[in-house]
Amino acid sequence: METRAIVIEAYGHADQLKESNVSLPELGEQQVLVKVKATSVNPIDWKLREGYLSQMMPWDFPIILGWDVAGEIVATGSKVTKWHVGQEIFARPETTRFGTYADYTIVDDHLLASKPESVSFEEAAAVPLAGLTAYQGLFTHGKLIAGETVLIHAGAGGVGIYAIQLAKNAGATVITTASEKNHALLKELGADQVIDYHTTDFSEVLSNVDLVFDTMGGDVQTNSFKVLSENGRLISIVNKPAEELTETVAVAESIWLQPDGKQLQEIADLMTEGKVKSIIGQVYPLTESGVRSAHELSATHHAKGKIVLTNK
Repeated sequence: METRAIVIEAYGHADQLKESNVSLPELGEQQVLVKVKATSVNPIDWKLREGYLSQMMPWDFPIILGWDVAGEIVATGSKVTKWHVGQEIFARPETTRFGTYADYTIVDDHLLASKPESVSFEEAAAVPLAGLTAYQGLFTHGKLIAGETVLIHAGAGGVGIYAIQLAKNAGATVITTASEKNHALLKELGADQVIDYHTTDFSEVLSNVDLVFDTMGGDVQTNSFKVLSENGRLISIVNKPAEELTETVAVAESIWLQPDGKQLQEIADLMTEGKVKSIIGQVYPLTESGVRSAHELSATHHAKGKIVLTNK
């Protein structure tokens, strides 16, 4: 079937984003077709648009960007049993060139989670990529447990807001970095200590941290090794740590998100219980101009919370 979508037909700046009609592949037997009510913007979107990931993902054009979706199932493959037409879902689909900046998108059924009734499509669409990145960084790779101390860099960012809430919920002591204007919000989300990175060098005031969740890389990552305990772990979602630094701690690695419907359902259940919520900094329409504006904001790295695209 054909769908309206915002695509790129070449790598480049935000002006490469164009509205077009794209033919979707045939629905697989373990897949569902979703009417997209909302999606969100993540750094992978504009990094891919700029061409930074072209070797990792050597796709044909046109490419529909976007790998978050909240919407309604409108068709199911022949072997889908758990899900049915009319269900409201959200998901982080597999990373293909048929993304979610579209009226319709295809998702493998094992990656779906039920959208909580108390949560809007926009709030749900903000979660999957950022929420799963936080979950896997903290727990799958970081092995965070109750009673430990975690330092989460850039707590007001898309991943940081979920990481703070998930870590607090797991019984950890949560320290984060953010500019002063976001301190009250982050304490409300569960941060025990918020450090203003404009005025304070975190590496001079912290020590004996069990886990650092690094969303920044560069000097922030290098300095993070100074605050870790001997059995400390550093999990990065950006560049790989330098080898000479990794030898001083128990674990130091850079991770790449794996889509996971079961983990997303765990986050959905926490949202239903009121223990995790989305913080949306900006909402744009799912149009050519809306997506361009959203990409430009995301690339500044100064968006508070998530940037969402709504498809009314």
